[in-house]
Amino acid sequence: MHIIDVNSQILKENSRLAEENKKLFAKYDLHVTNFMSAPGAGKTTVLEETIKRISSKYKISVIEGDLRTSIDSERIEALNIPSYQITTGTVCHLDARMIHNALHDFKLEGSDLLFIENVGNLVCPADFELGEDLKAMVFSVVEGAEKPKKYPVMFHSVEVVLLNKIDLIPYSGVSLEELISNVKEVNPSAKIFPISCRTGEGIDEWIDWFIGKINSK
Repeated sequence: MHIIDVNSQILKENSRLAEENKKLFAKYDLHVTNFMSAPGAGKTTVLEETIKRISSKYKISVIEGDLRTSIDSERIEALNIPSYQITTGTVCHLDARMIHNALHDFKLEGSDLLFIENVGNLVCPADFELGEDLKAMVFSVVEGAEKPKKYPVMFHSVEVVLLNKIDLIPYSGVSLEELISNVKEVNPSAKIFPISCRTGEGIDEWIDWFIGKINSK
């Protein structure tokens, strides 16, 4: 009996398409960031705050992934930023084919930066390369200090972790020190920024680091 590993074939095909995406992004000299998080971590708000601080220097485009609605895409467009909505239905992540297909309709000429806001999920998005230059994770501190150990694949797959909503720590019972320690245990090389979009704490430090990554490409 011959057993076919369907998951392996899916990921192999995804990797092939991700490489095609990467070549296309390179053609346009485009820096691409894949934003991932669990639902409700504040990913769209972090993206909004990032855009507000850098849109005077860079031309930005955004691809939004969501199960059903276009709410997040509309928030981005309110900032006068071109946004393309991918509605995935029951699929809990974006994959390289979805991005590849979107690029037939969503023109990138003239853009400097492309942000891909992935579907809110703490597991699936980490397995699917999109052709991005940078994987970034937004994590709400109120989700608990133990989450990096419970969901290590996501934390291990990213280069930078934005620990969001630190203004809520006094009300959450979560130890920021323990959370940072657990992130480092899972991914010792990850850059970590504790931030608050409500107070602005840590946002400038994240932006400075991000601009440095763009310039080093």
